[in-house]
Amino acid sequence: MSQIFKAHLDKFITISDEDFMSILDYFEVKNFGKKENLLEEGQVCRQNYFVLKGLLRKFFVNEKGVEQTTDFALETWWMTDNFSFEHRTPSDFSIQAVEKSEVLTISSDSQEQLLKEFPVMEKYFRIVYQRAFAANQRRVKYIFTYSKEDFYFSLAKQYPDFVQRVPQYLIASFLGFTPEYLSEIRKKSVS
Repeated sequence: MSQIFKAHLDKFITISDEDFMSILDYFEVKNFGKKENLLEEGQVCRQNYFVLKGLLRKFFVNEKGVEQTTDFALETWWMTDNFSFEHRTPSDFSIQAVEKSEVLTISSDSQEQLLKEFPVMEKYFRIVYQRAFAANQRRVKYIFTYSKEDFYFSLAKQYPDFVQRVPQYLIASFLGFTPEYLSEIRKKSVS
C-alpha cells in the first residue's frame, strides 16, 4: 500500500526512495470497518488520515438530530478536523468509514516532526490544502447559486463514479436534503 502513497506524493513533490521510507516511519497503517468511527464529536482530533483504500465521511449532528455530511475522502484524499487537529480542541465533527477502509494516520506531533525533518513535505501539504480549499470554495458557490436539483445533477455529471459509489442517503446528507427528495430528483432525471 505504500506504493499508493509514494505515487501520490510523486504527483506534487520529488523525493528519493530512501527519503520516502523515512517519511513512512511517521505514519501508521490502520484498518476500519464499515460504519466504524475514526473520530467522534467532542473528542480531540489527534490524527490526520490519508485514505489508501475505502471511503470516509465527516459529519455533524444538527439541532434536529440529523446527521449532516460535510466531506468525503476517497482513495488518495486526506481527512481530518483541521481546527481540532491543529488547536487540540474538542471536535465539532465525527469521521466515519463509509466502507471498509485502510488509512495512513499521522499524529499532530509526528506531522510537525515530519515537516521539520523533510521540508519538501511542507510544499506537499500546502498544495494539498490549496486544492482542498479551492474545492470547498466551489462547493460553497454551488450551494449559493444552484438549485438543489442542479447541485445534484452537477455532482452526478462531474463525479459519476462517486455518485454511484456513495450510498444515496449520504449524497442527500452532503447536499443538504432528505433521501426522499433525492429519490424524487433521480426519478425526474430518468423520465
